[in-house]
Amino acid sequence: MPERLRAAFYRGGTSKAVVFNGADLPDGTAVRDRIFLHVLGSPDAYGRQLNGMGGGLSSLSKVVIVKPSDREDADVDYTFVQIAVDEPLADYGSACGNMASCVGPFAVDEGMIDLAPGQTDALVRIYDTNTKRIYHSRFPVEDGKAVEEGDVSIPGVSGTGAPVVLEFLTPGGAATGKLLPTGNAVDDLTVPGFGKIKASLVDAANPVVYVRASDLGRTATEQPGDLDGDKDLMAHIEAVRRAGAVAMGMADTAEEVKRSNPKVAMLGPAAQFTSLDGESHEKATHDLNVRLVSMGNFHRAITLTGGMCTAVAAQVPGSLVRDIAGIDGRDLRVGTPSGVLTVTADVRAGAEGPEALSAGTFRTQRRMMEGAVLYPSNLLKEPS
Repeated sequence: MPERLRAAFYRGGTSKAVVFNGADLPDGTAVRDRIFLHVLGSPDAYGRQLNGMGGGLSSLSKVVIVKPSDREDADVDYTFVQIAVDEPLADYGSACGNMASCVGPFAVDEGMIDLAPGQTDALVRIYDTNTKRIYHSRFPVEDGKAVEEGDVSIPGVSGTGAPVVLEFLTPGGAATGKLLPTGNAVDDLTVPGFGKIKASLVDAANPVVYVRASDLGRTATEQPGDLDGDKDLMAHIEAVRRAGAVAMGMADTAEEVKRSNPKVAMLGPAAQFTSLDGESHEKATHDLNVRLVSMGNFHRAITLTGGMCTAVAAQVPGSLVRDIAGIDGRDLRVGTPSGVLTVTADVRAGAEGPEALSAGTFRTQRRMMEGAVLYPSNLLKEPS
Protein backbone atom coordinates (compact mmCIF):
# COMPACT_ATOMS: atom_id res chain seq x y z
CA MET A 1 0.00 0.00 0.00
CA PRO A 2 1.28 3.50 -0.77
CA GLU A 3 1.97 6.04 1.95
CA ARG A 4 -0.42 8.96 2.35
CA LEU A 5 0.65 12.56 3.06
CA ARG A 6 -1.82 15.32 3.82
CA ALA A 7 -1.62 18.17 1.31
CA ALA A 8 -3.57 20.87 -0.51
CA PHE A 9 -3.34 22.02 -4.13
CA TYR A 10 -3.34 25.78 -4.59
CA ARG A 11 -3.24 28.40 -7.27
CA GLY A 12 -1.25 31.38 -6.07
CA GLY A 13 -1.22 34.29 -8.51
CA THR A 14 -0.12 32.85 -11.86
CA SER A 15 1.43 29.69 -10.39
CA LYS A 16 0.23 26.43 -8.87
CA ALA A 17 1.79 24.30 -6.14
CA VAL A 18 1.26 21.38 -3.82
CA VAL A 19 1.19 22.91 -0.32
CA PHE A 20 2.18 21.03 2.83
CA ASN A 21 1.84 21.73 6.53
CA GLY A 22 5.43 21.34 7.74
CA ALA A 23 4.25 19.28 10.71
CA ASP A 24 3.07 16.52 8.36
CA LEU A 25 6.35 16.05 6.50
CA PRO A 26 8.91 13.39 7.40
CA ASP A 27 12.27 14.52 8.75
CA GLY A 28 15.21 14.94 6.41
CA THR A 29 15.54 17.08 3.29
CA ALA A 30 16.62 14.16 1.09
CA VAL A 31 13.52 12.12 2.00
CA ARG A 32 11.25 15.09 1.46
CA ASP A 33 12.80 15.87 -1.91
CA ARG A 34 12.26 12.31 -3.14
CA ILE A 35 8.60 12.61 -2.17
CA PHE A 36 8.25 16.05 -3.80
CA LEU A 37 9.74 14.81 -7.08
CA HIS A 38 7.42 11.79 -7.10
CA VAL A 39 4.33 13.85 -6.31
CA LEU A 40 5.06 16.41 -9.06
CA GLY A 41 6.08 13.77 -11.61
CA SER A 42 9.74 14.67 -12.13
CA PRO A 43 11.97 14.01 -13.89
CA ASP A 44 9.94 13.73 -17.09
CA ALA A 45 11.84 13.37 -20.37
CA TYR A 46 8.65 14.30 -22.21
CA GLY A 47 8.38 17.60 -20.32
CA ARG A 48 4.71 17.15 -19.35
CA GLN A 49 4.77 15.62 -15.83
CA LEU A 50 1.80 13.44 -16.76
CA ASN A 51 2.72 10.99 -14.02
CA GLY A 52 2.39 13.63 -11.31
CA MET A 53 0.69 16.86 -10.33
CA GLY A 54 3.09 19.18 -12.14
CA GLY A 55 2.08 21.00 -15.30
CA GLY A 56 5.24 20.80 -17.41
CA LEU A 57 6.27 24.42 -16.77
CA SER A 58 8.33 25.97 -14.00
CA SER A 59 5.29 28.00 -12.87
CA LEU A 60 3.29 24.76 -12.48
CA SER A 61 5.96 22.60 -10.84
CA LYS A 62 6.25 23.91 -7.30
CA VAL A 63 6.06 22.89 -3.66
CA VAL A 64 5.23 25.13 -0.68
CA ILE A 65 5.88 24.28 2.97
CA VAL A 66 4.23 26.31 5.76
CA LYS A 67 4.67 25.93 9.50
CA PRO A 68 4.32 28.13 12.62
CA SER A 69 7.33 30.37 13.14
CA ASP A 70 9.54 30.65 16.21
CA ARG A 71 10.41 34.24 15.29
CA GLU A 72 8.91 37.19 17.18
CA ASP A 73 8.41 39.16 13.96
CA ALA A 74 6.63 36.37 12.05
CA ASP A 75 3.58 34.15 12.46
CA VAL A 76 4.60 31.41 10.02
CA ASP A 77 7.64 30.24 8.05
CA TYR A 78 7.33 29.76 4.28
CA THR A 79 9.71 27.54 2.33
CA PHE A 80 9.48 27.37 -1.45
CA VAL A 81 10.82 24.45 -3.48
CA GLN A 82 11.15 24.70 -7.26
CA ILE A 83 10.86 21.25 -8.83
CA ALA A 84 12.65 20.88 -12.15
CA VAL A 85 10.54 19.27 -14.86
CA ASP A 86 13.23 17.35 -16.73
CA GLU A 87 15.73 16.37 -14.03
CA PRO A 88 15.61 15.11 -10.42
CA LEU A 89 16.17 18.52 -8.88
CA ALA A 90 14.43 20.14 -5.91
CA ASP A 91 15.81 23.68 -5.77
CA TYR A 92 15.57 25.83 -2.63
CA GLY A 93 17.63 28.67 -4.11
CA SER A 94 14.86 31.08 -5.07
CA ALA A 95 11.69 32.64 -3.71
CA CYS A 96 8.26 32.55 -5.34
CA GLY A 97 6.16 35.67 -5.01
CA ASN A 98 3.11 34.20 -6.71
CA MET A 99 2.85 31.25 -4.35
CA ALA A 100 3.57 33.67 -1.48
CA SER A 101 -0.04 34.79 -1.94
CA CYS A 102 -1.43 31.45 -0.74
CA VAL A 103 0.72 31.15 2.40
CA GLY A 104 -1.37 33.42 4.62
CA PRO A 105 -4.71 31.90 3.57
CA PHE A 106 -3.29 28.38 4.01
CA ALA A 107 -2.05 29.27 7.50
CA VAL A 108 -5.51 30.57 8.44
CA ASP A 109 -7.32 27.56 7.00
CA GLU A 110 -4.90 25.20 8.79
CA GLY A 111 -5.59 26.88 12.14
CA MET A 112 -2.08 28.30 12.54
CA ILE A 113 -3.45 31.83 13.00
CA ASP A 114 -5.78 32.85 15.82
CA LEU A 115 -8.67 34.95 14.58
CA ALA A 116 -11.11 36.88 16.74
CA PRO A 117 -14.84 36.13 16.48
CA GLY A 118 -16.31 38.14 13.62
CA GLN A 119 -12.89 39.16 12.23
CA THR A 120 -13.14 40.12 8.55
CA ASP A 121 -9.55 40.97 7.65
CA ALA A 122 -6.36 39.05 8.42
CA LEU A 123 -2.73 40.16 8.56
CA VAL A 124 -0.22 37.30 8.50
CA ARG A 125 3.48 38.02 9.03
CA ILE A 126 5.51 35.55 7.02
CA TYR A 127 9.20 34.65 7.19
CA ASP A 128 10.53 33.53 3.80
CA THR A 129 13.20 30.94 4.62
CA ASN A 130 14.59 31.06 1.07
CA THR A 131 15.47 34.76 1.20
CA LYS A 132 15.60 35.27 4.99
CA ARG A 133 13.14 38.16 4.58
CA ILE A 134 9.77 39.11 6.08
CA TYR A 135 6.65 39.91 4.10
CA HIS A 136 3.11 40.78 5.16
CA SER A 137 -0.01 39.27 3.64
CA ARG A 138 -3.44 40.91 4.06
CA PHE A 139 -6.67 39.32 2.87
CA PRO A 140 -10.37 39.05 3.81
CA VAL A 141 -11.61 36.29 6.09
CA GLU A 142 -15.08 35.06 6.99
CA ASP A 143 -16.14 32.55 9.64
CA GLY A 144 -12.50 31.82 10.42
CA LYS A 145 -11.51 30.97 6.84
CA ALA A 146 -9.80 32.86 4.03
CA VAL A 147 -12.18 34.36 1.47
CA GLU A 148 -11.50 33.34 -2.14
CA GLU A 149 -14.38 34.86 -4.07
CA GLY A 150 -14.12 38.50 -5.12
CA ASP A 151 -14.01 40.85 -8.08
CA VAL A 152 -10.23 41.27 -8.48
CA SER A 153 -8.64 40.06 -11.71
CA ILE A 154 -4.94 39.63 -12.42
CA PRO A 155 -3.13 39.16 -15.75
CA GLY A 156 -2.76 35.51 -16.71
CA VAL A 157 -5.63 34.14 -14.61
CA SER A 158 -9.17 33.62 -15.89
CA GLY A 159 -11.92 34.78 -13.58
CA THR A 160 -11.71 36.87 -10.45
CA GLY A 161 -10.96 36.42 -6.76
CA ALA A 162 -10.49 38.12 -3.41
CA PRO A 163 -7.41 40.33 -3.17
CA VAL A 164 -4.29 39.27 -1.29
CA VAL A 165 -2.12 42.34 -0.68
CA LEU A 166 1.56 41.49 -0.36
CA GLU A 167 4.23 43.79 1.06
CA PHE A 168 7.81 42.54 1.04
CA LEU A 169 9.91 44.36 3.63
CA THR A 170 13.55 45.30 2.88
CA PRO A 171 13.64 43.15 -0.27
CA GLY A 172 17.11 44.32 -1.34
CA GLY A 173 19.90 41.76 -1.28
CA ALA A 174 17.61 38.74 -0.98
CA ALA A 175 20.19 36.40 -2.52
CA THR A 176 23.46 38.35 -2.52
CA GLY A 177 23.13 40.71 0.44
CA LYS A 178 23.19 43.80 -1.79
CA LEU A 179 20.57 45.58 -3.86
CA LEU A 180 23.25 46.28 -6.47
CA PRO A 181 25.67 43.35 -6.08
CA THR A 182 28.38 44.94 -8.24
CA GLY A 183 27.79 48.43 -6.87
CA ASN A 184 26.83 49.64 -10.34
CA ALA A 185 23.51 50.54 -11.91
CA VAL A 186 24.80 49.25 -15.26
CA ASP A 187 27.62 46.81 -16.03
CA ASP A 188 29.32 45.71 -19.21
CA LEU A 189 29.06 41.93 -19.08
CA THR A 190 31.52 39.87 -21.06
CA VAL A 191 29.56 36.84 -22.27
CA PRO A 192 31.75 33.97 -23.51
CA GLY A 193 30.95 33.19 -27.13
CA PHE A 194 28.77 36.27 -27.58
CA GLY A 195 30.82 39.33 -26.63
CA LYS A 196 29.79 42.21 -24.40
CA ILE A 197 26.31 43.35 -23.40
CA LYS A 198 25.09 46.06 -21.05
CA ALA A 199 23.14 44.76 -18.06
CA SER A 200 21.64 46.00 -14.81
CA LEU A 201 22.21 43.44 -12.07
CA VAL A 202 19.58 43.98 -9.36
CA ASP A 203 18.77 41.82 -6.34
CA ALA A 204 15.40 42.63 -4.78
CA ALA A 205 13.04 39.80 -3.76
CA ASN A 206 14.99 37.69 -6.28
CA PRO A 207 18.08 38.60 -8.36
CA VAL A 208 17.48 39.56 -11.99
CA VAL A 209 19.83 40.28 -14.89
CA TYR A 210 18.20 43.03 -16.98
CA VAL A 211 19.20 43.52 -20.60
CA ARG A 212 17.76 45.56 -23.45
CA ALA A 213 15.71 43.42 -25.81
CA SER A 214 17.09 45.43 -28.72
CA ASP A 215 20.61 44.19 -27.85
CA LEU A 216 19.30 40.68 -28.51
CA GLY A 217 17.44 41.62 -31.68
CA ARG A 218 14.05 41.59 -29.97
CA THR A 219 11.38 44.07 -28.78
CA ALA A 220 10.06 42.40 -25.57
CA THR A 221 6.58 42.28 -27.13
CA GLU A 222 6.94 38.74 -28.44
CA GLN A 223 4.99 35.69 -27.32
CA PRO A 224 6.84 33.31 -24.95
CA GLY A 225 6.43 30.27 -27.21
CA ASP A 226 8.04 32.07 -30.14
CA LEU A 227 10.99 33.09 -27.98
CA ASP A 228 11.39 29.62 -26.45
CA GLY A 229 11.57 28.13 -29.94
CA ASP A 230 14.60 30.23 -30.93
CA LYS A 231 17.49 28.02 -29.82
CA ASP A 232 20.16 30.60 -30.64
CA LEU A 233 18.37 33.25 -28.56
CA MET A 234 17.89 30.88 -25.63
CA ALA A 235 21.57 29.91 -25.70
CA HIS A 236 22.55 33.59 -25.71
CA ILE A 237 20.24 34.38 -22.81
CA GLU A 238 21.50 31.43 -20.76
CA ALA A 239 25.08 32.59 -21.32
CA VAL A 240 24.09 36.10 -20.23
CA ARG A 241 22.39 34.68 -17.13
CA ARG A 242 25.45 32.71 -16.11
CA ALA A 243 27.79 35.65 -16.73
CA GLY A 244 25.49 37.86 -14.67
CA ALA A 245 25.43 35.37 -11.81
CA VAL A 246 29.23 35.27 -11.67
CA ALA A 247 29.40 39.08 -11.75
CA MET A 248 26.88 39.21 -8.88
CA GLY A 249 29.02 36.85 -6.80
CA MET A 250 26.44 34.05 -6.87
CA ALA A 251 28.94 31.54 -8.26
CA ASP A 252 32.66 31.40 -8.96
CA THR A 253 32.25 29.99 -12.45
CA ALA A 254 29.51 29.85 -15.07
CA GLU A 255 29.28 26.08 -14.66
CA GLU A 256 28.42 26.43 -10.95
CA VAL A 257 25.43 28.76 -11.46
CA LYS A 258 22.17 27.36 -10.08
CA ARG A 259 19.28 26.88 -12.44
CA SER A 260 16.73 28.78 -10.38
CA ASN A 261 18.53 32.11 -9.98
CA PRO A 262 19.23 34.65 -11.23
CA LYS A 263 16.45 35.27 -13.70
CA VAL A 264 16.98 37.17 -16.97
CA ALA A 265 14.61 39.88 -18.16
CA MET A 266 14.52 41.45 -21.62
CA LEU A 267 13.36 45.05 -21.50
CA GLY A 268 11.61 47.06 -24.17
CA PRO A 269 9.91 50.47 -24.21
CA ALA A 270 6.15 50.67 -23.93
CA ALA A 271 4.63 49.49 -27.20
CA GLN A 272 1.45 47.83 -28.39
CA PHE A 273 1.37 44.09 -27.75
CA THR A 274 -1.19 41.30 -27.83
CA SER A 275 -1.42 39.20 -24.67
CA LEU A 276 -1.95 35.45 -24.59
CA ASP A 277 -5.72 35.88 -24.22
CA GLY A 278 -5.85 37.83 -27.49
CA GLU A 279 -6.36 41.26 -25.90
CA SER A 280 -4.51 44.23 -27.40
CA HIS A 281 -2.62 46.46 -24.97
CA GLU A 282 -1.79 49.90 -26.30
CA LYS A 283 1.35 51.87 -25.52
CA ALA A 284 -0.42 54.16 -23.03
CA THR A 285 -1.46 51.25 -20.77
CA HIS A 286 2.04 50.42 -19.47
CA ASP A 287 5.48 51.90 -18.78
CA LEU A 288 7.67 49.20 -20.31
CA ASN A 289 7.53 45.65 -21.64
CA VAL A 290 9.31 42.75 -19.93
CA ARG A 291 9.88 39.19 -21.07
CA LEU A 292 11.42 37.18 -18.24
CA VAL A 293 13.13 33.78 -18.33
CA SER A 294 12.65 31.40 -15.41
CA MET A 295 14.08 27.85 -15.25
CA GLY A 296 15.02 27.89 -18.93
CA ASN A 297 11.75 29.17 -20.41
CA PHE A 298 10.10 32.53 -20.92
CA HIS A 299 7.45 33.01 -18.26
CA ARG A 300 3.86 33.20 -19.49
CA ALA A 301 3.38 36.32 -17.34
CA ILE A 302 6.20 37.35 -15.00
CA THR A 303 7.36 35.93 -11.71
CA LEU A 304 5.95 38.11 -8.96
CA THR A 305 9.38 38.51 -7.37
CA GLY A 306 10.63 39.50 -10.82
CA GLY A 307 7.88 42.09 -11.04
CA MET A 308 8.77 43.54 -7.66
CA CYS A 309 12.47 43.54 -8.49
CA THR A 310 11.57 45.45 -11.66
CA ALA A 311 9.62 48.01 -9.61
CA VAL A 312 12.67 48.51 -7.39
CA ALA A 313 15.05 48.70 -10.36
CA ALA A 314 12.84 51.35 -11.97
CA GLN A 315 13.72 53.65 -9.08
CA VAL A 316 17.48 53.07 -9.25
CA PRO A 317 19.08 56.05 -11.03
CA GLY A 318 20.95 55.02 -14.15
CA SER A 319 19.57 51.47 -14.36
CA LEU A 320 18.35 50.15 -17.70
CA VAL A 321 14.88 49.72 -16.19
CA ARG A 322 14.77 53.34 -15.04
CA ASP A 323 16.03 54.61 -18.40
CA ILE A 324 13.47 52.62 -20.40
CA ALA A 325 10.45 53.08 -18.11
CA GLY A 326 11.18 56.74 -17.34
CA ILE A 327 8.79 56.82 -14.38
CA ASP A 328 8.97 59.21 -11.46
CA GLY A 329 6.75 57.51 -8.88
CA ARG A 330 6.44 54.35 -6.82
CA ASP A 331 4.02 52.49 -9.10
CA LEU A 332 5.19 50.72 -12.25
CA ARG A 333 2.98 49.21 -14.95
CA VAL A 334 4.73 46.20 -16.48
CA GLY A 335 3.66 44.82 -19.84
CA THR A 336 3.90 41.01 -19.67
CA PRO A 337 2.80 38.22 -22.07
CA SER A 338 -0.42 37.88 -20.05
CA GLY A 339 -1.23 41.57 -19.72
CA VAL A 340 -0.26 44.52 -17.54
CA LEU A 341 0.86 44.03 -13.94
CA THR A 342 1.07 46.99 -11.54
CA VAL A 343 3.78 46.73 -8.89
CA THR A 344 5.06 49.24 -6.37
CA ALA A 345 8.29 49.88 -4.48
CA ASP A 346 9.70 52.34 -1.98
CA VAL A 347 13.38 53.06 -2.71
CA ARG A 348 15.35 55.74 -0.87
CA ALA A 349 18.86 57.13 -1.17
CA GLY A 350 21.12 55.58 1.47
CA ALA A 351 24.63 56.23 2.69
CA GLU A 352 26.01 53.53 0.37
CA GLY A 353 23.56 53.89 -2.50
CA PRO A 354 19.87 53.18 -3.09
CA GLU A 355 18.01 51.18 -0.42
CA ALA A 356 14.76 49.30 -1.01
CA LEU A 357 12.41 49.71 1.96
CA SER A 358 9.54 47.69 0.51
CA ALA A 359 8.00 46.27 -2.63
CA GLY A 360 4.52 44.96 -3.17
CA THR A 361 1.48 44.23 -5.25
CA PHE A 362 -1.73 42.23 -4.98
CA ARG A 363 -2.64 38.73 -6.10
CA THR A 364 -5.53 36.29 -5.86
CA GLN A 365 -5.41 32.67 -4.71
CA ARG A 366 -7.57 29.58 -4.63
CA ARG A 367 -7.47 26.35 -2.62
CA MET A 368 -8.47 23.95 -5.38
CA MET A 369 -8.12 20.60 -3.68
CA GLU A 370 -7.29 19.12 -0.31
CA GLY A 371 -6.69 15.60 0.94
CA ALA A 372 -3.61 13.40 0.62
CA VAL A 373 -0.92 12.74 -1.97
CA LEU A 374 0.31 9.17 -2.38
CA TYR A 375 3.88 7.90 -2.71
CA PRO A 376 5.63 4.52 -2.44
CA SER A 377 7.00 3.65 0.98
CA ASN A 378 10.46 2.89 -0.43
CA LEU A 379 11.00 6.64 -0.83
CA LEU A 380 11.36 6.81 2.95
CA LYS A 381 14.51 4.67 2.76
CA GLU A 382 17.91 5.96 1.76
CA PRO A 383 18.97 4.57 -1.66
CA SER A 384 21.53 1.79 -1.38
